[in-house]
Amino acid sequence: MKSLDPRVNRLPQTGSANTTPKVPLDQFGTFQVFVQPKANKPFQHEGIVHAPNLEMAYVLAKEAFTRRFTCVSIYVAETRNIHVSVLTEGDDDAYDHVSEAAQEGKKASYEIFHMFKRGKQHQHVGTVEATNPNEALWLASKQLRTEKQVFNIWAIRTSDIRFTNQEDLDLWLTLPEKKFRDAAAYKGGEKLKTFLDASKK
Repeated sequence: MKSLDPRVNRLPQTGSANTTPKVPLDQFGTFQVFVQPKANKPFQHEGIVHAPNLEMAYVLAKEAFTRRFTCVSIYVAETRNIHVSVLTEGDDDAYDHVSEAAQEGKKASYEIFHMFKRGKQHQHVGTVEATNPNEALWLASKQLRTEKQVFNIWAIRTSDIRFTNQEDLDLWLTLPEKKFRDAAAYKGGEKLKTFLDASKK
């Protein structure tokens, strides 16, 4: 039975041998977005965007996650470039599952993010110098681990992150405080009082 929806008619028939492979960029990749709400505050994971490349992901991240509130900076990194530890629960700390992985070779800097509570966003806690992501987690367990329980760890090579540069700061010129979004900006109480006073006369 033929559908009236042309999108449905374009789909391959179930069991059809004529299904063609997807072309490049048929589906955009995913990029993780980190936001710094105020200066001297840690970056925290805010969500994801779908984009064809890192630069476009940065622009879309700015539009998607910083329109409702002001912030000072964002990070964007492609999801496949994020090395993720095991996700633990209960009293199980993610660092207890990290094994020694020291290796010889050229070192690079890795940004480390911790999830301190299940269901909460990852927060940036520091940087380590390592030859690979596994070693980065191992070094983080030695340098950045505290008594606070960690449920999950992300390690991202610094060079894989799109940072906010000095030249990008003009992007935030379109984000002044939008008081019209606040109920107090409408002074509804004053208008109601004026109306009630007028009604009594």
